[in-house]
Amino acid sequence: MKLMIASDIHGSALYCGRLLEAFDREGAGRLLLLGDLLYHGPRNDLPQGYAPKEVIAQLNSRRAQLLCVRGNCDTEVDQMVLDFPILADYCLLYLGERAVYATHGHRFHKGQLPPLRPGDLLLQGHTHVPDWSPCGTDNLCLNPGSVSIPKEGSARGYMTWEDGLFQWKTLEGEVYHSLSL
Repeated sequence: MKLMIASDIHGSALYCGRLLEAFDREGAGRLLLLGDLLYHGPRNDLPQGYAPKEVIAQLNSRRAQLLCVRGNCDTEVDQMVLDFPILADYCLLYLGERAVYATHGHRFHKGQLPPLRPGDLLLQGHTHVPDWSPCGTDNLCLNPGSVSIPKEGSARGYMTWEDGLFQWKTLEGEVYHSLSL
């Protein structure tokens, strides 16, 4: 099954809509959201198309296709309006023999790793910067960047995983990095 991974929508209905268009285009079975869905946070400017109530409707209409972890801007109030679980601090997935620890990145990140075994992956958002770098002892840290507030000159985008291949893509679907495991 193809998995699509995205993070940091921050209440932008414009870019959430573009993400969901990309999800349909990709034909992925599930969309894993790495947190910060509705609120922009006090450190970020309002993203273009900021309309959290529209994001609620957009995401609730896809609830059966979504997996989600909690971001530092996500709250219990957000959970009250969303029809899918968002308050887990992490989820653990398996890609073959590798464990993938998926989290937002504000608690566990490259500088503070969760309990990983050699070969496992840390999948996080939070920084708004795509990443595919080594961390820990024989581990990889992967980050899809941000859907609505990219930083350090990065593109608005997401990742896909299918058959051992991770791809980082712009919202338009242009592949700008690939990693085969």
